[in-house]
Amino acid sequence: MCPTVAGAGRAPLSTASGRRPNRRAPHGVPSEERRSTEGAGGMPNRTAGGGRAARLARAIRDRLRTRRGQRRLTQAVMGVCTLALVPSVWLHQSADGRIRTAADVPARDVAVVFGAGLRDGTPSPYLAHRLDTAALLYRTGKARVVLVTGDNSRKDYDEPDAMRRYLTRHGVPRGRIVDDYAGFDTWDSCVRAKKIFGVRQAILVTQDFHVTRALALCAAAGIDAYGVPVAEPHDVTWYYGGAREVLAADKASLDALLRPAPTFLGPREHGVARALASDGDGNGGGSGGGDGNGGAAESRRHPPEVSSATAAR
Repeated sequence: MCPTVAGAGRAPLSTASGRRPNRRAPHGVPSEERRSTEGAGGMPNRTAGGGRAARLARAIRDRLRTRRGQRRLTQAVMGVCTLALVPSVWLHQSADGRIRTAADVPARDVAVVFGAGLRDGTPSPYLAHRLDTAALLYRTGKARVVLVTGDNSRKDYDEPDAMRRYLTRHGVPRGRIVDDYAGFDTWDSCVRAKKIFGVRQAILVTQDFHVTRALALCAAAGIDAYGVPVAEPHDVTWYYGGAREVLAADKASLDALLRPAPTFLGPREHGVARALASDGDGNGGGSGGGDGNGGAAESRRHPPEVSSATAAR
């Protein structure tokens, strides 16, 4: 019997590295190459990727330490800020010279009042102030008809009806009020005023932070309009509305550029023409039958379609 030599039968060690030559690992056991790219549980080892990210971050920091890098960063930031402000600049340019007071606004056949929410079925304070201004425009002869446009997508929420009731309590005859029940946003209201109700010229009544957007969108819809802003105290609601307008300017610019169809268009309605032809007390105006609702019955032919369109949004 020859003496047993330790390590006999094993592969010889490499003389250069002191390691055995790499062998094919048994099935299910990762080889050394796979171990270098896989971590525990067979998940990819992110050490290599993390190293690349760290090197990239260091390269960016080194680049920003140079004057050229700092100059390029400043230019990029300025470019982004400029692009973000383009919609707001466009809105203000579109409204240039078109914002007036209730006293000096040119007379128009139609005053358009945009919805602004209800509280317990009655106009919110901001909406009530808009309606007060519209009633003043009617009493002073600046507008002959008031088109109230708002949301009636649900049976339990009816802005136009609440607006009409408020106006009649404040001296505007029912025959001089026309209801648009599908004014779901400013663009929809402007497009429907032009295409459905045939309004070509109008006075737009809304708050000061909203009037520029309303003017720009109605101009894009083909309406020659002036805006009468309603002054409000600078409370939390006012600041919220102003901040919202910054974001809404982007959508407005896209609406004016792409000119999408409103949520609900429907057939042509003649409420405005009949209201203008009426004697003001509800006779001869409205929905053909002289019901005194200023076109309410015509608009109300479409509640099922309006509701489904809104629910899909």
